[in-house]
Amino acid sequence: MLKQRILNKEKLIGMYVQLADISIARIAGLAGYDFVWVDTEHSYMSHETLLAHVLAIQATGTPVIVRAPQDDLTATKHILEMGVDGIIFPMVHTAEEVRRLTDFALYPPRGARGFGPMNAIDYGFSNAKEYMLHAHEHLCVFVQIEHKDAVENLDEIMQNPYVDGYVFGPNDLAASYGLSGEPFCDHVTEVMKQTIAKLHQNGKYVAIASGGYSDEVLEHWSQFGAEMLSAGADFDFLRDGALLNRINMERIHKNK
Repeated sequence: MLKQRILNKEKLIGMYVQLADISIARIAGLAGYDFVWVDTEHSYMSHETLLAHVLAIQATGTPVIVRAPQDDLTATKHILEMGVDGIIFPMVHTAEEVRRLTDFALYPPRGARGFGPMNAIDYGFSNAKEYMLHAHEHLCVFVQIEHKDAVENLDEIMQNPYVDGYVFGPNDLAASYGLSGEPFCDHVTEVMKQTIAKLHQNGKYVAIASGGYSDEVLEHWSQFGAEMLSAGADFDFLRDGALLNRINMERIHKNK
């Protein structure tokens, strides 16, 4: 179970799915990652498409984590009722915001989630009461540290007992310091190192959301000591594979 692996502070790796075709989700699930991150913050997939992705990935035995749109109660409800393994809340700023978001995700008495599970209880083939009582034992709740406000308010944010992991978004974090497009700069590096050290000192689980997946990029983000690393999106692999194939075909076929 993904949540138990996080509680055990295991090192985990995953990739992103942002395109709409369900076959892509199945391929990602079969690729052997510890989890697949399906993004609904920036992608254009519908909730129907998301459910198809969740079912396809989980059918391969791979846990699925979904990033919700920013501070969106309705979208959060839809995502949770699908029975996902984890949910990521992006761009948090304050402890009060984090409290509201964990309220969205958890049933009373831990939160204020409304009742209405569908796929999460196999449409009634599983016991709804048991699900309500034990959903928090299986759902991983993540918040993203991708703004300087979250860094400044980290001491208060960390007091929330229902956050399972803290995910750094280096690009947006850099932009919040007036350093757009410079996630590898010295200032962001130092901020992340200090913030991750503080999280670890308080026993927290840390993740980094990397945009690229080159050896150089992976080496850079691995130096921070985060337990979880996400890197490489479906369209990255499609683009780079298509370009490499074209180059190889031109070299081998056209030049003969």
